[in-house]
Amino acid sequence: MFNMSEDDLAQSYIENQEKQKKLYKRTLIIVIISQMFGGAGLAAGITVGALLAEQMIGTNAFAGIPAALFTLGSAGAALIVGRLSNRFGRRIGLATGFIVGGIGAVGVVIAAIINSVFILFASLLVYGAGTATNLQARYAGTDLATNKQRGTAVSIAMVSTTFGAVAGPNLVGVMGDFANWVGVPELAGPFILSAAAFIVAGLVLFVFLRPDPFIIALKINANKQKNEHDENADPTNQLQNKSGVAIGVTVMVLTQLVMVAIMTMTPVHMGNHGHNLQAIGLVIGFHIGAMFLPSLFTGILVDKIGRSAMAVASGVTLLLSGVIAAIAPADSVFILIVALSLLGLGWNFGLISGTALIVDSTEPSTRAKTQGTVDVFIALAGSSGGALSGMVVAGSSFETLSIAGGVLSLILIPVVILRGR
Repeated sequence: MFNMSEDDLAQSYIENQEKQKKLYKRTLIIVIISQMFGGAGLAAGITVGALLAEQMIGTNAFAGIPAALFTLGSAGAALIVGRLSNRFGRRIGLATGFIVGGIGAVGVVIAAIINSVFILFASLLVYGAGTATNLQARYAGTDLATNKQRGTAVSIAMVSTTFGAVAGPNLVGVMGDFANWVGVPELAGPFILSAAAFIVAGLVLFVFLRPDPFIIALKINANKQKNEHDENADPTNQLQNKSGVAIGVTVMVLTQLVMVAIMTMTPVHMGNHGHNLQAIGLVIGFHIGAMFLPSLFTGILVDKIGRSAMAVASGVTLLLSGVIAAIAPADSVFILIVALSLLGLGWNFGLISGTALIVDSTEPSTRAKTQGTVDVFIALAGSSGGALSGMVVAGSSFETLSIAGGVLSLILIPVVILRGR
């Protein structure tokens, strides 16, 4: 199979639905494996990025720069990976993104060894490519999925990310010891794991994601257009597609903005009221679990009861989260766990339903490029949410931020109603 050209491989799948189904299942397995490694690479680096910057600079005044840099890097990388995928297929686009992210992590380790802040910041920018690719890989499983499988396909990718995302932070201590053993600064240890994990994820996709599901989907769509009337030539249908993309973007951007804003300030709020790191870690751990673990069930619901219903559920859940976070007694870890778990769940509903809307509303010929552009907006929304949240809390309170986030999420309801019309 690996000796055949891409065109020959694609041709053999065009009119063979059984082979298409098998390739869809195989693609999901490859995506699952790559996402496990990608999740580890993402989480391990994020865990200690701020601490490493603080140690190298000598002050915590710039400790937020690492998150800002790899968020900015992920925005640019999302656009590039999307365009690469659109032109050359998922295999090349995603493999390139992961491997570049791994190179960025190697740069962070080198920066720590030679104590160069400039190389650290430049490398963190490149490291963001792995973050963007980890998110964008969720689209790969949808290329050959039917309309009733797309939500499930996205959710499977997100669930598999959870395994790496949970393992990564738990290996921070082990990698710190390993770093000391090989003569590298301790806080650079997790980035050694990030480098290896991202590069392995990229190699898994490059070697095994063939035939490329995106290229096969393009060939299948082109063949259908030859044999059937092309409904998408109808201007009305094109308008509906643009509307679907706009609504999908709105759902994902709003949920990302609200989630990041409240999540970012929760540890600060807890720290100001005397909670220790263990309690803060517990709350954030439940939050991250709620972001990813329900994905499989969310995907099924998105496919069964519809994208619009789950988008509305996202808005309502985020509102409930904001209200509970605002009224929670500052000394109650349990109620904060409930609030942050609902925050993660609302984000989960929004991301999966929004992703399915984007796939539904795009043609294969431009789908990957559009998806990359959408993920740029998601990354920028996260960055904006994190930056604005601190200003809101400084100018008012955490309670105000939580209520404002919850109310803002209600915009999703009229947006979905407009889609129905």
